[in-house]
Amino acid sequence: MRFSRKRSGSIEAKVDAVEADVLLAVAGDLLVLLGEQDEPDEDPLAAMVGLSSGPMKRPDDPALARLLPDAYGDDDAAATEFRRYTELDLRAGKRAHATAVLTGLSPLAGRGGRLVLDRDDADAWLGCLNDLRLVLGTRLEVTEETELEPRSDDPRAHALQVYGWLGWLQESLLSCLEPRGQ
Repeated sequence: MRFSRKRSGSIEAKVDAVEADVLLAVAGDLLVLLGEQDEPDEDPLAAMVGLSSGPMKRPDDPALARLLPDAYGDDDAAATEFRRYTELDLRAGKRAHATAVLTGLSPLAGRGGRLVLDRDDADAWLGCLNDLRLVLGTRLEVTEETELEPRSDDPRAHALQVYGWLGWLQESLLSCLEPRGQ
């Protein structure tokens, strides 16, 4: 799978069945990690403006904490308050990106085919690919020294290959985009 820009301005990729299935699986896993749409808040004003009426704590899961980081690392009270104002929207945006990937790939499940993205779709894909790499990188404890082509007997080999492939996809998609407004 490699993205290419067409004269029409669309971005296209030929996706094989395995690629579609892997991306569908990991994007679906991301949605599960992010959780369901949050229940409406009992405070009508908070619900209307999209805020949580109570404190929101940092996630215990390291991968989720990487997706939803603290804004203030040295001030727990400020971080909790900032999270109250931003986390619901941040989660919703990440869910929307993963849903866009799932929607685009669902017709290609098990068979592959041609994927066509407009600019908004491409932006959603970039967001989802980034989130997937953050989650996988956290789970695999990837550092700058991590070998992305590990020995075949490494139990992380397959996951590291997927991590590297997601980065390659992200780079391929980015190379097709022009800055907005041009």
